[in-house]
Amino acid sequence: MATEAGDAERAGFVPRPAQERILEYTGGPMGISAVPGSGKTFTLSLLAARLVERLAAEGRLDEREVLVVTFTNSAVANFRARIGQFLRQERGLLPGAGYRVRTLHGLAHDIVRERPGLVGLSEDFEIIDERTANEIKRDAVVSYLRTHPDTFAPFIKPELLQNPRRLEETLKTDAIDLANTVIRVAKELAVSAGELRAALDRQQGLFPLLDFGVYIYGLYERSLQVRGAVDFDDLIMLALQALRADEGYLARLQARWPYILEDEAQDSSLAQEKMLRLLTAAHGNWVRVGDPNQAINTTFTSADTRFLQKFLREYPEQARTLPNSGRSALPIIEVANALIEWSRAEHPTLGPELALAFPRIEPTPPGDPQPNPPPGKPDVYFYERAMTPEEELDVIVTSLKRWLLSNADKTVAILAPDNQRGEKIVAALRQAEIEIDDDLLRTTISTRATARILAIVIGYIAEPQSTVLLRRLWEEVWYPLWVVQRQMHEKDRTAPQVGEKAPEPVRVFGQALGKLREPESFVFPSQRDFLDGLTWLDDMERFRGLLQEFRDDLQRWSRAVVLPVDELVLTVGADLFREPADLALTHRLAVLLAKLANENPTWRLPDLAGELENIAQNRRRLLGFTEDSQGYVARPGVVTVATMHAAKGLEWDRVHLTAVNTFSFPSGLPNEQYRSERWYVRDNLNLAAELETQMRQLHMGSLDEYAPGRATQQARLDLAAERLRLFYVGITRARRELIVTYNTGRQSDTNPLPPALPFTALAEYTRSRKQGSA
Repeated sequence: MATEAGDAERAGFVPRPAQERILEYTGGPMGISAVPGSGKTFTLSLLAARLVERLAAEGRLDEREVLVVTFTNSAVANFRARIGQFLRQERGLLPGAGYRVRTLHGLAHDIVRERPGLVGLSEDFEIIDERTANEIKRDAVVSYLRTHPDTFAPFIKPELLQNPRRLEETLKTDAIDLANTVIRVAKELAVSAGELRAALDRQQGLFPLLDFGVYIYGLYERSLQVRGAVDFDDLIMLALQALRADEGYLARLQARWPYILEDEAQDSSLAQEKMLRLLTAAHGNWVRVGDPNQAINTTFTSADTRFLQKFLREYPEQARTLPNSGRSALPIIEVANALIEWSRAEHPTLGPELALAFPRIEPTPPGDPQPNPPPGKPDVYFYERAMTPEEELDVIVTSLKRWLLSNADKTVAILAPDNQRGEKIVAALRQAEIEIDDDLLRTTISTRATARILAIVIGYIAEPQSTVLLRRLWEEVWYPLWVVQRQMHEKDRTAPQVGEKAPEPVRVFGQALGKLREPESFVFPSQRDFLDGLTWLDDMERFRGLLQEFRDDLQRWSRAVVLPVDELVLTVGADLFREPADLALTHRLAVLLAKLANENPTWRLPDLAGELENIAQNRRRLLGFTEDSQGYVARPGVVTVATMHAAKGLEWDRVHLTAVNTFSFPSGLPNEQYRSERWYVRDNLNLAAELETQMRQLHMGSLDEYAPGRATQQARLDLAAERLRLFYVGITRARRELIVTYNTGRQSDTNPLPPALPFTALAEYTRSRKQGSA
């Protein structure tokens, strides 16, 4: 997959005029609006490298750093690599010195970890992962609903109350989502459950949603306190608390980071805004770059595009744009710009503050090292025939089969509005025997499981004298994987079943390994073989043979310690895994570790093994790991299937946008359906929106002004705006060809869905453009 930065580097980078204006930056606040494909990461990385060079020239590199804060985890490694490359190749400086790249959570972790006592934490405080947090919330919800079974009865349609068991599981799942909303908003407001309960007790009337939410939040708070732990959102608020608690500490951090560059600023939150304002208050050197039109997380996170837009208005003299994009052919750029114009002039419900924002996308200037690609045939096509979901799949599969025959050297993606539709697309392509890449649809669970296995093995290789690690390797990795391979690949019906309690010899041998004083007596026996001392093995020839296999693997891995870390990981992975998905994830993790080793020359194998453990424990949010798009490369002739959310930041020669109907892309109109409004709830209320509004008003002191339904209407508009931005993101993934289809939904016979309004508007625009050029 071609990228703008890669083309620029190969051709010898000559800044465009818009980029040059940004690279001339010397200090102060600067806001940058960057269109898709404009090279913002490349430009910001080069600016960071130049600022590091300035610190080096001033002799301040030992005590000062340029801080880069990015919203997405996958961007962290990319920034580190680019800045290090600029410094090494163009400046002659060592990579890793003079700059720090963090997500917001990673930055908060750094701040709290350095001075945990400021916020009442011990030096070894624990950060719980998302899995543990979700288990706590689920247990709290189940407990509450068991003792308060009628909590949601006032919101359920009367005709459904006759059979409450039908709703039991649905209510439980939706209640967990409501709990997530409560906890997210409460942490954003920096308010405790006790404070909310006291405020609620002062109100007149009954508020069952709030009563439920405050109760769950209280249980969640207590569970964390018992564990002596915090969650990811706690880190942000605790970091703010630490900065405000010690003026001297804040002043040191302000001096340590004399320049702060914020990437993806369209996704900034109130907490991020407060933290970066504090850290830049002494010097004002704050660069914010983003694209409000690519803010696609606002309805389910605390992100808000208004912070970047306000910043641009606040400092107009240093507001900049990156309008030139070499990603897409001119017809695709014109369609994206037409969507901006339509949203601002003709959208039926969205005002200027929610419509798409300027600037328009401009092609690259003549002589640019990344000229816009030539359009394909067709360049843009809106398939306007109404189709059922199954008919839409048939049309796409037929089209792709024909296209792939003559375009095996080009990249292609099918983008769905959600994972459920993506999985159906994958099934249809597999049935048609079309080669696919569906890695971007995978959940994080598979990555964590693979990383955990590799972390244990690499950890042992890094510390071979540790009998604790040796025992873990046997009990948690080698033997369970041996069971899986026998059961699945050898079709051995006598093999133990996965999940069964390990046989007694396996457990006894694990205990014996844990008591070893000299692990080499088992792994590399010379004068004495540890196995000879285990008399109970005398009559267990088959099991002893299994232990010899284990020892052979340990010896091979130990000898491979001299290899670079990526080759070491690939060697271990090839021995442990058989499934293509596991091997692919191993390769991705190997690439990530190689990058980290290159960017941190002082790191040794234990440090890199620790990074694998962080991924396995879901702490990658702090350290910049993600499986969403990190390391992804589009393969020519292979069809990528992804959601439009996961496709952000990527590009393909041909892109199919699917299911562009009024359900997936509503426009805020009364007759449309909204996935956030549950089918069983009366008056089409959005319970999450209503609960969030109640919480915010309660925090201000009174619920007197709360009006049921008003929050639901605003939530419709917010969702319409976000889905419009998602459509824009989908369009701007295409380089040469864009194909857009819609389907009439699951109830096509009784209640068919029409195409989304922006679909109809752009289809009409495309027809008129082609007629005008005929």
